Amino acid sequence: MAPRSGSSGNNVASQGGWAHTPSTLILLWMAVSLPLVVWDTGYMLLRPHTMPGGRLHYPVWVPYALYGEVDHMYGSKQWNLRNPFAAGQSIMNAVETLLYLVYLGLWYAYGSPPAPGARRAVGGRVGGLAVLIGFSAAVMTVSKTVLYCA
Repeated sequence: MAPRSGSSGNNVASQGGWAHTPSTLILLWMAVSLPLVVWDTGYMLLRPHTMPGGRLHYPVWVPYALYGEVDHMYGSKQWNLRNPFAAGQSIMNAVETLLYLVYLGLWYAYGSPPAPGARRAVGGRVGGLAVLIGFSAAVMTVSKTVLYCA
């Protein structure tokens, strides 16, 4: 996602306009959660190969052998019943992760530090788009969590 040449209004921070900078907490949360969500999504969408006895189980998805005994959506019982919920949730995880990566890509590619030593800020239309995409992904995270817990 390289910035387009000749684009204007993207780095509003340096011009004194509105700009968005993700907080340290958001960046830390994404650094931890995105790899875990990719790992989990891979396990679910590549079943039965990632399940115990599958050709992809060892070494990446070994912890899921125990987890499948605790959360039966991950285990062989629900797989054998062809329950579509877990796969559907995993597809939503993939979309959510893609949205978060687009958000981070827009922020990184189009942002610039408003002052020396400051974190990147992205403004203008691209900043607004980044915020909209990040917010949409966050709404997906919350709604999926509520659905899964219900």
